[in-house]
Amino acid sequence: MTTNKSLRNFRIVLWLLVAVVAIGATAMLYFAPPQKPLGLTGQSFELASTQGGSFTQDSLKGTPSLIFFGYTFCPDVCPTTLAETTAWRQQLGLTPEQLRIIFVTVDPARDTLETVKGYVEGFDPSIIGLVGDEAQTTAVKAAFGVLGERAEGFAADDPYYLVDHTALTFLIGADGSFEGTVAYEEATETAIAKVKRLVEG
Repeated sequence: MTTNKSLRNFRIVLWLLVAVVAIGATAMLYFAPPQKPLGLTGQSFELASTQGGSFTQDSLKGTPSLIFFGYTFCPDVCPTTLAETTAWRQQLGLTPEQLRIIFVTVDPARDTLETVKGYVEGFDPSIIGLVGDEAQTTAVKAAFGVLGERAEGFAADDPYYLVDHTALTFLIGADGSFEGTVAYEEATETAIAKVKRLVEG
């Protein structure tokens, strides 16, 4: 009898402890929810910026951003996307201080900092161009889960090779977290609506 009563009391205490832990965990999640990773995966990276200095994962914080990966020799997707992103910002009446446009090269073999600077400023002087060496480029591609590889069918010494790359524009919130994407040639109305939601937070 005594043994059964003791066992019952032990079980009651145990369930009370479980309930307390569950309530505590719920309260922690409510009052201090886990932070979203910076960028897409939270992986660290560091690149040179066409506006001076370096740009890291921490630099994503502060201002909503549109980030696109490409290269200056790109014949179609990259110039189209840069033209579209600047047009979206203009149509929404936003300034560079309210919405950044960032271009990251995936072709470090040809795209120097000066090359990228001249390229992006041809679309808008406020566009931030980011450049790294091979290792730095690999790190930033991993941070956003993007593809950026030399296309097949070109000779090793062909200076006019193409690069296969992800054709998405990444939407990054003011807290540096990933908020979605805009696909290449997505309907203008849909894209602008996404950008507006991004900025309004």
